[in-house]
Amino acid sequence: MDVFGNAMRQLEKAYQFIEVSDDAKAVLGQPKELMEVAIPVRMDDGSLEVFTGYRVHYNDARGPTKGGIRYHPDVSLSEVKALAFWMTIKCAVTNLPYGGAKGGVIVDPRKLSHHELERLSRGYMRAMADFVGPDKDIPAPDVYTNSQIMAWMADEYATIKRIHAPGVITGKPVGLGGSHGRETATAKGAFYVLMEAAKDAKLDAHKTTVAIQGFGNAGKHLAEFVIEAGFKLVGVSDSKGGVYDPNGFDVKTLERTKKEKGMLGAPGAKTITNEELLELPVDILIPAALENQITKENAEKVKAKIVLEVANGPTTPEADDILKRRGILVIPDVLANSGGVTVSYFEWAQNQHGYYWSEEEVFEKLHRLIVPEYHAIMKLQHEKQCTMREAAFAHAIRRIAAAIDAKGTSAQYRKK
Repeated sequence: MDVFGNAMRQLEKAYQFIEVSDDAKAVLGQPKELMEVAIPVRMDDGSLEVFTGYRVHYNDARGPTKGGIRYHPDVSLSEVKALAFWMTIKCAVTNLPYGGAKGGVIVDPRKLSHHELERLSRGYMRAMADFVGPDKDIPAPDVYTNSQIMAWMADEYATIKRIHAPGVITGKPVGLGGSHGRETATAKGAFYVLMEAAKDAKLDAHKTTVAIQGFGNAGKHLAEFVIEAGFKLVGVSDSKGGVYDPNGFDVKTLERTKKEKGMLGAPGAKTITNEELLELPVDILIPAALENQITKENAEKVKAKIVLEVANGPTTPEADDILKRRGILVIPDVLANSGGVTVSYFEWAQNQHGYYWSEEEVFEKLHRLIVPEYHAIMKLQHEKQCTMREAAFAHAIRRIAAAIDAKGTSAQYRKK
């Protein structure tokens, strides 16, 4: 499936709801620049393996580019371009002074030792050191990368450039300039959006069922938050499959079983597939794994009233049309999972100023920023009678296009 093609179709859909100059459309139709690199890594057994890495700067009209780095065997240039585009939209949705970028390495990190992973991570940064920087492009963690990997990369950058530059990467350990709250930021932002949507839909948390696809960092923490708020979590899955229990789960049992048996489970729970989880009879469905999970093949079977996209691009354009026809509210990824990049921005700002905030301050600022954007997008959705995704994209594109037009990026190419 052409992930970047899907992203461009989303862009084209949004244009019908706002006025956008031809110059801005031309600039937004393709990434500004990209880098593909070969990363040689000496393995523990003495052999040499060469891994392929990517970094895409999609658009920097509103500021330095921002976006994660993922390690996954299915990473492709099309995917990285799409993710960089979505980051451009996401940063504008929450009005951050950033453009969008993304990076990735084709690798299964679970097959690497700790030292091999370090050598790969440092090798990636050596290859990209001139392509990133605190005022140019700021990477962060993504799928199968974490604060330790960010620490290695930040240290490698400082070694290469011979400067102390903690702002080159976000998602670092707190002791190396990371922000309090960063580990749970994506889930916390999604939770704030979910609570607003639940209020708008007049849902009683104690009578509302939830299913979450994905039990990684975002999915696990979001599971904790929804249970604490009184929602009933009845379905959960990870890459190995899932479980369903209409009586609900607690996160500690799921974590303990996964640690002991290597897979999710709980007493009395029914084992299900990831595909079956998407079709559970729940009020709120939260895809928090990978892209292209809800498609034209299964969208008719989705039973939830609300789909909260915590993963990047989990719903295809064809599925969007089906869910719209069926009256299912889809809260798009560019808003729902923007808590991560927002707190990454807070980390970068703290690094730049050398002044650090408590977790309470971080989450108060996150709530104050993300909730008004949710309501602005909902207002635009009602005004234009469109989907929430179309409204979110239109909301973001207005801001990006204004920056492109103000700079006159394409003026030099116009005919006199």
